[in-house]
Amino acid sequence: MAADSIVKRLKAPGALARGRLADRAFFIATFIFAGLVLLIVAAIFIELAVMSWPSLIKFGPRFITSSDWDPVAGKFGALPLIFGTVASSVIALLLAVPLGLGVAVFLSEVSPPWLKTPVGFLVELLAGIPSVIYGLWGIFVLAPLVMNHLAPWLNHYFGWLPLFRGTSYGVGLLTAGLILTLMVLPFITSVSREILATVPRDQREAALALGMTRWEVIRHAVLPYGRVGIIGAVILALGRALGETMAVTMVIGNTPRISASLFNPAYSMAAVIANEFTEASSRLYVSALIEVGLVLFGVTFLVNAAARLLIWRVGGGQKRARV
Repeated sequence: MAADSIVKRLKAPGALARGRLADRAFFIATFIFAGLVLLIVAAIFIELAVMSWPSLIKFGPRFITSSDWDPVAGKFGALPLIFGTVASSVIALLLAVPLGLGVAVFLSEVSPPWLKTPVGFLVELLAGIPSVIYGLWGIFVLAPLVMNHLAPWLNHYFGWLPLFRGTSYGVGLLTAGLILTLMVLPFITSVSREILATVPRDQREAALALGMTRWEVIRHAVLPYGRVGIIGAVILALGRALGETMAVTMVIGNTPRISASLFNPAYSMAAVIANEFTEASSRLYVSALIEVGLVLFGVTFLVNAAARLLIWRVGGGQKRARV
């Protein structure tokens, strides 16, 4: 009866015209919504560019290549800030990628069913913790551990490397990298787990039928299938690490200096904006801080765009494989 009612409505005079009009209105509405997103991103970029124009004109490319950050003298160079941002993010990725990928493989391939849900919930819980909580934990727990235990151990056994020379006071690049490791771990684990879950079951069974062990199945049949998606997860995590503010600000040391040692304090682009924007007393100072935001916006945009392209590539490859 319900089907007959629908057929009668479709055959009613003007039903087809009303349907086409509704489809057209729906298309226009969704197109406007999508366009608003593009307009918002473009407006943010334009506003940052306009507000940072005095700094762009005065310093030019030297803003990125200079190491001088002296607001009193009116000298602004973002190279130490870029170094601190990139270095802390690289440390986080070096630690979080193997850990996150290992957890993802465990949850998708090895874990017993009763353990998957609680472990997966705890991993996702890490993504919901506010960054200021990570910062407080870093100050009161992680920084003393680094100063009293981890840094002396690294200096004792690997002090011949410039990375682990000097004395640690708790805050610095190493501590910031460790905090970021915990913060990006859920991104790598969750996305990698979803990618590995899309591997066809027949592919695993075929590898087992050929006599492969479980480790060989994971290495030769599972991980290669999701390689591009895993790279996308890593790039998404990198974008998250580059833009982190509060937690990094509280543990990185906030010193605009480039140093080879991971024990020394540093500065990040997000941290300098959070710390100094309210103290900026001159137009050039404010403009320089906004230009730092412009550089950070550009880097984050490119990283996330690259990640999205890789994820689209994975989706397209999987559809072609199913066809």
